[in-house]
Amino acid sequence: MSSEMIGGLGLIGLLVLLVLRVPVALAMLIVGVVGFAQVISWGAAVSMVKSVPVDVLSSYSFSAIPMFILMGVLAAHSGMAGMLFNSTRVMCGGWKGGMAIATVGSCGVFSAISGSSLATASTMTRVALPEMEKHGYARSLATGTLAAGGTLGIMIPPSIALLIYAVITEQSVGDMFAAGLIPGLMGLLFYALTVTVVMRLKPELAVPGEPSSALEKLKSIAGLVPFFTVFVIIIFGIYQGMFTPTEGAAVGAFATMLYALYKGMRLAGLWRSVQETLALSAVVFFMLMGAETLGYFISVSRISFSISQFLGGLDVPTIFILLLILLMYFVLGMFMDSIAMLVITVPVVFPIITMLGIDPIWFGILTVLTVELGLVTPPVGMNVFVIKAMAPHVKLGEIYRGVAPFIVADLLRLVLLIAFPVLTLWLI
Repeated sequence: MSSEMIGGLGLIGLLVLLVLRVPVALAMLIVGVVGFAQVISWGAAVSMVKSVPVDVLSSYSFSAIPMFILMGVLAAHSGMAGMLFNSTRVMCGGWKGGMAIATVGSCGVFSAISGSSLATASTMTRVALPEMEKHGYARSLATGTLAAGGTLGIMIPPSIALLIYAVITEQSVGDMFAAGLIPGLMGLLFYALTVTVVMRLKPELAVPGEPSSALEKLKSIAGLVPFFTVFVIIIFGIYQGMFTPTEGAAVGAFATMLYALYKGMRLAGLWRSVQETLALSAVVFFMLMGAETLGYFISVSRISFSISQFLGGLDVPTIFILLLILLMYFVLGMFMDSIAMLVITVPVVFPIITMLGIDPIWFGILTVLTVELGLVTPPVGMNVFVIKAMAPHVKLGEIYRGVAPFIVADLLRLVLLIAFPVLTLWLI
């Protein structure tokens, strides 16, 4: 049996294991080890199993991940999220649907230091949903706004998804963060415009917020200062060469910890934050170990190169192949977690992108945005299920109905980024 055929059977086996609900990391590890053994030898596979955990856990680039997670956990547990929402709500006071726009803004700002869509969605749901329900917002609009707003965490830097893509494809983390800034801000703007359009079409879904004076709006800026301080420290430090992205993550986590302690976080709360960070980091690193194992198997099987040669021989425009790949991500996003999707598919897809001459930074942003869409599309939609878990009294149908206009906005953003690559590459 040829190595390419073994590679194809391995990918089919991976899909079967995922359908059988085997954990993603374990499924990748099983397929990677067994497939590598079939192509090379069992001795070589055992040696790979010994070396991969060391390679992943000792990787300097990957060490930024727990720091970004700790940053988001501390921000959630220190009361920063509640202060952030109150500030944006005052700024949008008196607007029709102003609290929903404030929620979008809060999600965008919070995601800038949490780096995680699921963390943003769960944290802001605890803070914002009770307030929106109390002020007469329809559940569909309230939960749909939170589900969509949570996805901003995957794009606005510093982003864990962008970091993982950069490390897997050996791209500059700083360039990936720079490329994600404009698309992330576009998402923030498009979501706010979506709320405005929905309010014009269905004004009964919300009521005007309480008016606030110019002085109150000015005072509310204080609630944004901690977030922008941490964000500026990280981004400015990285682009001025003061520290690497990994060091920037550590500096940001330390700054967030100091603020949490200043706001009254006790040692017990700090310990809980560390425990939660360790648990989330373990999940991510286990998936990265499985992904590296699978990547070795894909490499020795040469299936990705065979696919590349096949696609390269097709008499179709490059943009057509790009759209097919993005369509694949959109479909997979309906069933899989975003990070799991990236670590499984990027080792297979990236050689194809390289062969076609597509800019890897631009492709990374398009991929992450398409993955972002999958977080809110049925039948799974991870952000939707997070909000359902946080608000069991809201029906899934209501959440999906509320998030539908935001999916349209994301599709429009994706079209613009494909049509105008400069929107992604301008800051690099």
